[in-house]
Amino acid sequence: MTLPMKDQFALPDGMIYLDGNSLGPLPKAVNARLSKMVTDEWGEHLIKGWNLDDWMGQPMRVGNMVGRLIGAPEGSITMGDTLSVKVYQALSAALEMRSDRKVILSDSGNFPSDLYMAQGLIAHLGKGHELRIVEPEDVMDALTDDVAVAMITQVDYRTGRLHDMAAMTAKAHDAGAVMMWDLAHSAGALPVDLAASGCEFAVGCTYKYLNGGPGAPAFIYVRPDIVGDTFPALSGWLGHDAPFAFEQDYRPAMGIERMRVGTPPILQLTALEAAFSVWEKVDMADLRKTSIALCDLFISQVEARCPQLTLVSPRDGAMRGSQVSFAFEHGYAAMQALIAQDVIGDFRAPNIMRFGFTPLYIDEADVIRAVDRMVDVLDNKRWDDPKFQMTGRVT
Repeated sequence: MTLPMKDQFALPDGMIYLDGNSLGPLPKAVNARLSKMVTDEWGEHLIKGWNLDDWMGQPMRVGNMVGRLIGAPEGSITMGDTLSVKVYQALSAALEMRSDRKVILSDSGNFPSDLYMAQGLIAHLGKGHELRIVEPEDVMDALTDDVAVAMITQVDYRTGRLHDMAAMTAKAHDAGAVMMWDLAHSAGALPVDLAASGCEFAVGCTYKYLNGGPGAPAFIYVRPDIVGDTFPALSGWLGHDAPFAFEQDYRPAMGIERMRVGTPPILQLTALEAAFSVWEKVDMADLRKTSIALCDLFISQVEARCPQLTLVSPRDGAMRGSQVSFAFEHGYAAMQALIAQDVIGDFRAPNIMRFGFTPLYIDEADVIRAVDRMVDVLDNKRWDDPKFQMTGRVT
C-alpha cells in the first residue's frame, strides 16, 4: 500500500479536503457500480433483485466488510437504518441485560444525538433510569457498581480525544456494567479490535471515514456469545426469524440479523460496498501512523504561524483520533473564509475549528498549503467579511 491514494477519489482540483470526519469524498469506483445497480439490477430485474442480486443479503455482506476494519468476527455486524436508531437498539438491549441497575453512564464529549436517544429511551421506559454525564477524563472513576451500561464514543467529536477501549471495557466489566461503544469517528480512522476488547455492543456510521456517501447506513455489532439472548426493542419485520412466513407474532432471528429493522437502503449499501474497494490493500497500522504524522505536522504549523488559534485536541497523537481542533473567537466566520479558499473543514459550537485528516487522500504538501491559506485568512482578517458571518443550517 502506498499512501496517499488520491487517484481513487473524485476530489475537485485545488481543494484540500479536511472534512472526511463529517463526510468522506466520493470513491471513483462508486459511480460505475451505482450506475450498474440502477440500470441492470433495479432497472432490469426489478423486484427479482432481492434474490437474483442478493439485495437481502447485502446488510450482512457489507457488515462483514466493516467488521474486517474494526476487529469484529464474521456475522457479528449488520447494516441499516441511522446511527441514532442503532444507538437506541443497543442501549435498550443493554439496559435489559442489567434490569436491576438504573444508570446510563456517558461523557460530555459524546455526540449529542447519543445523549438525546438515551434521554428519549429513559422517558419512554418510565422506570427511573438516570443518564449520568461526566467529563471524559472522569469516566473511568465513574464506572461504579450502580452503572447498568457505559455508552461512550471512542473519539470525541469536538476535540478528537481518544478513549482507551480495552482499559475502559475491562473497567466497565469489573463494575458489572455493559459496555457500548460508538465508533462514528473510529471506523476507518484508526485500528479497532472489538473482539479483543470484549465489549457487548458497538455502533457506528459509514459516511465519514468509510466514504459511504451522505446518509449512508449505520452498523451495529453484538458480541456473538450474547446475541441469542439480546431482544431488540425495535422488533422490525426483517429482524424476524422468517419474515416471509408473515407470522403475527415477532420471533427474533437467530443471530445478528435480529437487529435489522426495516427494508435495507440498497442504493446506499451498494455505494458503500463499492467504496470498500479502496480498503482492499490498506494496512490500518500504516494508516494510523501516517494519520498521526499529518496531524502532528498540522499542529506544529498552525501553532508556529497562527498564534490566534488555541489547540484543544490532545497534543499526544496516541491520545487522539484522526482529527485536530483549534479554538478561535471568530471560529465560524474564519472557517467559512477558509472554505472559500478551498480548504474544507467544519465548525463546532461554540468556537471550535475542526479538521479531519485522512491519509487516503491527504499528504504533507496538502497540510502546508492548508496552513498557508489559513495564515492568509487570519492575518488579513478575511473572516471579518459580512458574508462569512451568516450562519447556515449546517456548520
